[in-house]
Amino acid sequence: MDVDGAGPGGKRVHFLSLGCPKNLVDGEVMQGLLVREGHRLVLDPADADVLVVNTCAFIDEAKEESIDAILELARHKQAGRASRLVVTGCLAERFGTSLRESIPEVDVFVGTGDFMDLPRLLDAPGERPAYVGAQHVLPPADAPRVQSTPFYTSFLKIAEGCNRTCAFCIIPKIRGRQESRDVASLVEEARRLAGSGVRELCLIAQDLTSYGHDREDGADLRRLLEALLRVEGIDWFRLLYLYPQHVDDALLRLVAREERICSYLDMPLQHASDSMLRLMRRGRAGAGGRLRDLVGRIRETVPGVVLRSSFIVGFPGETDADFEELLGFLDEMRFERVGVFRYSQEEGTAAAELPGQVDEATKEARRRRAMRLQARISRERNLLQLGETLPVLVCGRLDNGRWYGRTQGQAADIDGVTLLARSPALEEGRILPVRITRTSTYDLEGSVAVDDA
Repeated sequence: MDVDGAGPGGKRVHFLSLGCPKNLVDGEVMQGLLVREGHRLVLDPADADVLVVNTCAFIDEAKEESIDAILELARHKQAGRASRLVVTGCLAERFGTSLRESIPEVDVFVGTGDFMDLPRLLDAPGERPAYVGAQHVLPPADAPRVQSTPFYTSFLKIAEGCNRTCAFCIIPKIRGRQESRDVASLVEEARRLAGSGVRELCLIAQDLTSYGHDREDGADLRRLLEALLRVEGIDWFRLLYLYPQHVDDALLRLVAREERICSYLDMPLQHASDSMLRLMRRGRAGAGGRLRDLVGRIRETVPGVVLRSSFIVGFPGETDADFEELLGFLDEMRFERVGVFRYSQEEGTAAAELPGQVDEATKEARRRRAMRLQARISRERNLLQLGETLPVLVCGRLDNGRWYGRTQGQAADIDGVTLLARSPALEEGRILPVRITRTSTYDLEGSVAVDDA
């Protein structure tokens, strides 16, 4: 649906946002600013006066997707009514200056630190400028957002940037050092989202567990959660992107105690081999053992917790023995959710210059083997939920008309779903008790517990 409200002189803008939820939030703010300034958002690029693509540049695949999207919109610009093509986001920040030569169809590049100026820059004068100064900006609490997620769920970006020096990651060079928002502004935004109907609020940052460490007011993730829990209307708070080093007992006890905080922790570990973790700059000697201890402590402190993690295979220097150690770790830890990714050699990162680069065929073979192992574990983990009654957030209908939802252990877009039998109680955005009647590798099936509905 188009967003109405174009004022005198306002433009019709088609906005496409790519990449991670953090980039999506930036895109929502940009769209909110455009609407506030009297522009109108349109879904069909053929109807637009201005085309905007908010890009990602994390790994090669993301860069390729962003370039393809730019070129596709450039074709619309050539064939349609649009007179301007604007590129924002991480690709613009990282490569905006050089891309002016290779993609002349783009009129303006707007980096990650200048996106709040997008309404003004729609008509930026000059010879195809690139605004790539500051690496990030923290929007104020009252910055408008056009929510692009379903009405019942939204993201709350609590910090920007990252102080980590992981050898494989380019994000700190794109987004800069960490800067945390103050608790009061986050509570204010959470209240506004709750007032709009949001029932699930997903906290995001490049490094969630380092929230507040750059501030001098004592803020940290636990204190922020305690403040957010006083916001009425939010039923679930979900924690995404936890760096393992700062997952402490106080935070875990809070998650265990508060039913409104999802017993779901997304904690990318990247590897289990000491040598790989050292080369990745993810830990010193004994790091693999400390990760095992951490997982054990989490499971002991938060009964029934669902753990999601991600791992990289084919990192420079990864031997068969390193990979076998990772497989053993997966088999031992039995994570409920796992993503396995091939290492991407990114220019400007420390890992790009390391010797022992692994060929693509080996990377893919290792990824497939790890995911086969995890598929078995996920299937067995799901089977343990057969017969249980779980709260499920009803998300709507699939293309085939089947109702579906998500448990606290299923994050949107990255995990499986819970397929739902027909019931008069089904209503999008409602949280219902569902008895699990069937399981598969990644999905659950169930029926609304009528007595409780």
